Formats: sequence, C-alpha cells, structure tokens
Amino acid sequence: MTAALLDDYEASSFEHDGLRRPLYLRGSGPAIVLMHEIPGIYPPVIEFADRLVSAGYRVYMPELLGQAGRPFSNAYVLQSMARACIAREFHVLASRHSSPITDWLRALSRKAHEECGGPGVGCIGMCLTGNFGLALMVDEQVMAPVLSQPSLPFPFGKDRKRALHVTDADLEVIRKRATTGGCRVLGLRFTEDPLCPPERFDRLREELGEGFEAIEIDSSKGNPHGIPRTAHSVLTKDLVDEEGHPTRAALDRVMGFFAERLKTA
Repeated sequence: MTAALLDDYEASSFEHDGLRRPLYLRGSGPAIVLMHEIPGIYPPVIEFADRLVSAGYRVYMPELLGQAGRPFSNAYVLQSMARACIAREFHVLASRHSSPITDWLRALSRKAHEECGGPGVGCIGMCLTGNFGLALMVDEQVMAPVLSQPSLPFPFGKDRKRALHVTDADLEVIRKRATTGGCRVLGLRFTEDPLCPPERFDRLREELGEGFEAIEIDSSKGNPHGIPRTAHSVLTKDLVDEEGHPTRAALDRVMGFFAERLKTA
C-alpha cells in the first residue's frame, strides 16, 4: 500500500440521501471535484490531485471504488471493474440516463461551492467517471467540466459508442449551457482507445458545437511519440511529463482551462 501519499489530505466523508462515501480534501482556492478512474485513487491519480493543489485549488476527491492509495495492478483493475458492473451506483451500459452516483456527486459539488465560493466549481472525471462531468454541469455552480477518456456507457454496439450517459432532459440543459450559457466542456482521449471511441467525441461536437473543446492524442501505429495503441489514461498512468509530449500538452491545457474558468483576475 502507498497510503502515505495521502498523508497531506484530510480524510473525511460526505453523505447525501442516505449514501455516505469517503472523501479526501486538500488545498485552498476554488473547488475542483476530482472523480478517479478505475481502479480507484491509485498513486498517479493522487499525483494529479497534488498538481491541482499546487496550482491553487481545493481538491475534493471522493473514493467511489477501490482502496485509496493502493497501487495499480491488472488484478486490481479487474476487481474494481467487476465491482462497478454490479454496483447499484453505476449503470455501465446506460445510454440515456446517468449513473445514480451522479446525484451524490452533484450534491458534493454544491457543498464544495458553498465552502470555497468563487465563480464556480471545476470537475474532472476519468474513464468510468469520465462522462459524469456532463451530469454535474446541469447545476449552475459547475463551471469547468473536464471529460478525460469518458468510457460510459461501455461502447458495446453502434448506439452506445455515440451515447453520452445522460438523460435527454439533462442533455438539453447541458447543450444550452455549453452553447449559450458560457460553460465550455473540455474532452481528452487517445485516438485508438476502444473504451472511448471517436463516435463519442463526434456526438459531443454535434450537440455542443463550439462549446466542446476536444484534445485527441494520436496513438495509432507508428505515431511520432511512440504512444502505445493501448494508451487510455491521458492525465495519469499514460502521462509522459516531458515538454513537447502531447500528454504533457494535454495536462497543460487542462490546467489552463481550470484557470480560465475558475480564477478571477
């Protein structure tokens, strides 16, 4: 275990509508709700949270799956994936409604804004939680949603590849906020990632127009940076923190996006 990486975080919990989850807090400044990927709050996710704290944000990092601090392994991924597939909080195949856990996350975002103030709250989801930022931006306080390799619904079949994991009613609100309400959406993916197919970003462009900013990193065979076709986690496990590398450029853009949306002059 590498739980020591969380020593500087305040271990707390948050309850809404009868559901209580562990919560890790650190930093000061505008709030960012960080929703971890599969398998859980593993070291590269904590490192990304640390970057946000160093940049002047207060991070709200709920534990939705796994054991916080546990290192990445393939066995751990399979264990967490199996848990997500049967948990009532996650609906991994739902095309036109959100996972129930997003109601809890929306309540957490409201709490974060109450505590931190400022122009609004940022949020970032990854993989399993990648599309959750769309559901959260139904609430006005969410001003900077980032979708990193959004993988729900799991893209089995043509329709699910294009699906956004939100209800039609919520999509209407999301569309209005992104196109006329000043709340842009940032999305990240590797081009060959089967869990986040190109059809999903095509749909986001269709629905949100210029309100959607896409970063798609070349992971095709023979790409100039040697990124493997299996690359999936843009900001964590597959991040190459070197100047000039496209994943580093994506990280820099995420940090710039949060600064533009959440920090006042």
